[in-house]
Amino acid sequence: MTQAFPPAAVEIPQILGLSHLAQLIFDQVDTAPLWNELVARATAEPADPAALFDLSILLLLNGQADQGLAIQAQALELSPLFRRTHGDGSGLRVLGIFTPGGMMANTPLDFLLEGSDIRLDMLIIGQGVPLPTDLPDHDVAFLAIGESSANVEVLATLGPVLAAWPKPVVNAAPDQIAGLTRDGVVAMFADSAKVLAPATSRLDRLLVTAVAEGRLSLQDVLQDGRFPIIIRPIDSHAGQALEKIDSAEALAAYLQANDPPEFYITAFVDYSGPDGLFRKQRIGFFQGAPFISHMAVSSHWMVHYLSAEMATRPERRAEEARFFAEFDAGFAARHAQAFAELHAAFGLDYFAIDCAETPDGQLLLFEADVAMIIHAMDDEVLYPYKKPAMHKLFAAFQAMLARVAGAGRDAAAIAA
Repeated sequence: MTQAFPPAAVEIPQILGLSHLAQLIFDQVDTAPLWNELVARATAEPADPAALFDLSILLLLNGQADQGLAIQAQALELSPLFRRTHGDGSGLRVLGIFTPGGMMANTPLDFLLEGSDIRLDMLIIGQGVPLPTDLPDHDVAFLAIGESSANVEVLATLGPVLAAWPKPVVNAAPDQIAGLTRDGVVAMFADSAKVLAPATSRLDRLLVTAVAEGRLSLQDVLQDGRFPIIIRPIDSHAGQALEKIDSAEALAAYLQANDPPEFYITAFVDYSGPDGLFRKQRIGFFQGAPFISHMAVSSHWMVHYLSAEMATRPERRAEEARFFAEFDAGFAARHAQAFAELHAAFGLDYFAIDCAETPDGQLLLFEADVAMIIHAMDDEVLYPYKKPAMHKLFAAFQAMLARVAGAGRDAAAIAA
């Protein structure tokens, strides 16, 4: 790839972007007029790549993945670069390096830049997507591509490219990102006294079937293996085909209902509190500093914020508000050593985790990734404590970008 930063790059298509469109969907705004406008622009001669890209986002947000990805591919045939301007665009110039895919393929930078005047240029690279010979000038680049089987190849190609990048890069460690597989993360903390990452194995369907049929014992494929276990398809997110399995018979029934070729199986850890409820936190880390994104309380072991009845349970929202207020002096202080281990092991400027606290005080790590959704879309009436906390998080993220950009400028000045 040639990195040439002309003073006046070719015009880059301006998109409405993920955060704007997601807020419309979240607020249940009628998007039909916008949809019709975008369709008109997308089907004009010549077709508007920005309209196509925004249409693809709307489709993905509405769960129409196949159609959304098809429209996204059409947009990328016309342009691999898109611009999302926050505020008046007079602030930092960020070049995000993305890859084609759904909502969990890349770091959702658009959410994290809320409240800023940052200009985000999105370079989308991957198989079948042409690379531009010229790129827009920028102050800092950000590798936004997340870990997944689909992204292994593109991450592998980016190592030497980013090593020679002429501007500072946030998360310039594609090999580290590729290593954030569920079983890879577990291996990193196998000997940790502070981070409990439950034993996890990646198994093909034949091996899982052998366990279900009794031809292999669970101990043969999972360290200290015993039921119950958690099973999910490789690359699944948001609870898709995720189940707790209590017996070999239940495992056989699961396989009959789910046909992916590979799965993760994980030892189940009961992390319920004395009241029988489960609590899960999402935390973002910026150069090692932790910031709380949300804390959900649920009667079910599989905790997802939208299904945890937070909107209808004022006592759970009150608990989350207290958790936010006490996070720095409470949860973050208790797990400071565990957080330091995470930062040292991952070697990334930015990552996020889903976690909990075990009854004996360990940090229970469910997942670590660079592509987790962190947003500030929640209703301010129901969640008055959310906006201030998220603005604090966003400001910290944006300050990290500025620090990395500033360090790059300082290094360039010294070299000159």
